[in-house]
Amino acid sequence: MSLNMTSSNIKLRDETFKQLRDIIYEKSGIFIPDNKKYFLENKLIRRIQEKNFNSFEDYLYLIRYNSNGNELSSLFDLVTTNETFFFREPLQFDILFDFIMPEISRGKGNNNFKIWSAACSTGEEPYTIVLIKTEKKPDMKLDVYASDISEGVINAAKAGIYSSYSVRNIPETYLRKYFKQNGQGFELDQNIKNSVRFLNINLNDEKKMRSMYDFDVIFCRNVLIYFDDKAKQKVVSLLYNSLRPGGYLITGSTESLHNVTRAFKPVVINKAIVYRRT
Repeated sequence: MSLNMTSSNIKLRDETFKQLRDIIYEKSGIFIPDNKKYFLENKLIRRIQEKNFNSFEDYLYLIRYNSNGNELSSLFDLVTTNETFFFREPLQFDILFDFIMPEISRGKGNNNFKIWSAACSTGEEPYTIVLIKTEKKPDMKLDVYASDISEGVINAAKAGIYSSYSVRNIPETYLRKYFKQNGQGFELDQNIKNSVRFLNINLNDEKKMRSMYDFDVIFCRNVLIYFDDKAKQKVVSLLYNSLRPGGYLITGSTESLHNVTRAFKPVVINKAIVYRRT
């Protein structure tokens, strides 16, 4: 097959779509419904051309039998949405530093915290936490972990070079102090980059999830929308186990655990809901 072959030359058969969809679900918990077949087809067509394959069935065979895990990681890169930016949903960061951390500090008797940004994408969320801490709470000891299923976005996060879109909500004082212009992008200060430990973790992987424990706060925002109810319940249960008693889970502002679990206590702070492990 030529790399010039157009996407109209090869089609994703329903049966092949279902098999690919089931593998993605089994390995990641991400569920692609029947009406999103076109989404998977569009995402995979260029990859199939890059591999010089003649069909989606060839790609399915690679995923199922010949992959050492690298292609599965590339597949996750293709089907996950990595839309994010600095200071996204800023109220939640205010709640973290003004309410949650002081409460946890009183309970622990110290000012040391362990935070995990789960499904961190290209790193804007964990870096925002470190930036605010550096500016507002310099005496706080903060261990920040960040993870994603995609090796590609983790590498981008470690590089720490961002577009004007990603930095558009950063206060001017932060932008001047912690970023430098790098061509068309903005490069984050090395000390800030060194303050986050990045990990490749599939939230659906029980073994890897067991290595993440004793966190005071976990951010898992705008992630649960990709899971069906069964996968949501599993992931939320694993996140619960990763929190210390009294720790908090922060989801996206439009996400709710109401029909997912009763294990957490919903806490309303400044009209926003966060979830406390009892």
